Amino acid sequence: MTDHEHADVTIRAMEPDHLERAHGLDLKLLHPWPGVDSPFRGAWCVLRPGDVSELHAHHDREIFIVMSGRGTVVTGALRQEVAAGDLAYIRPDVEHSVVNEHDEDFAYYAIWWDAAMSADFLDQEAAAAAPVAGRAS
Repeated sequence: MTDHEHADVTIRAMEPDHLERAHGLDLKLLHPWPGVDSPFRGAWCVLRPGDVSELHAHHDREIFIVMSGRGTVVTGALRQEVAAGDLAYIRPDVEHSVVNEHDEDFAYYAIWWDAAMSADFLDQEAAAAAPVAGRAS
């Protein structure tokens, strides 16, 4: 992964050649990464033509930010089409999968979070901001 750092901005470059095959699609866990904390996790996901992600549910909330192509988010009997520029929000404990029935790659960034991730993040931020014992202010 090639990162570009500046005092105010850190950029993590996309590496389409370094995706891993898992759960019925190609993906790369992108967040967290060293030196960048957040109350969420994220992954770059690509479904190739004909791919179907594994049907699953989780306690986290999840958002898909569609970057390119078209796909279908399946929840039970409901099939919802999404395309580049769309966002899809999946509520906790909803069984879902993603399907690419088109002839081009379908790529999205998945972001998921829960209360525990948020609490851990806030605890880390508070600890970093707390004065160190014995240090003069």
